[in-house]
Amino acid sequence: MDEDFARYVQQRMPALLRFGYALTGDPHEAEDLVQDALERAGVRWKVLTRTGEGPDAYVRRIMANRRISRWRRRRRETLVAEVPDRGQVGRDPLEGEPLWQALRQLPLRQRTVIVLRYYEDCSEAEIAAVLGVSAGTVKSQAAKARAHLRELLALDPIGGAR
Repeated sequence: MDEDFARYVQQRMPALLRFGYALTGDPHEAEDLVQDALERAGVRWKVLTRTGEGPDAYVRRIMANRRISRWRRRRRETLVAEVPDRGQVGRDPLEGEPLWQALRQLPLRQRTVIVLRYYEDCSEAEIAAVLGVSAGTVKSQAAKARAHLRELLALDPIGGAR
């Protein structure tokens, strides 16, 4: 394994896992997304380090695209023959947070834009590159997402409760 790639993985793993968790809401799916993205990045590592884009944008784009693809395949619903005997082992620490619950209700593209913008602190241009859309689309998706979050959280535009 390339030492630069190993160093990148070691340094960026916590941030990538947080990003994956914010996209999926499931720590196991987040780990799968990160692993898949890093496998693909590892294969192209030498090319990625030569380009000006950098590996972070490439890895995030893979994660966002893979999440969208998985969501489309599942159609938001997983049917099982039997109910599992046990629930989730660990409780999600953000489960009771109203903002987190509202964020989960956003359409996937809007949630991705909000997570990249406010959680990962990416610029509109970086988000556009990750999602493969224009900066205008990023702006409109962010505006729609913020309006939807305000509605879900019953906040007025200034940020206070109604």
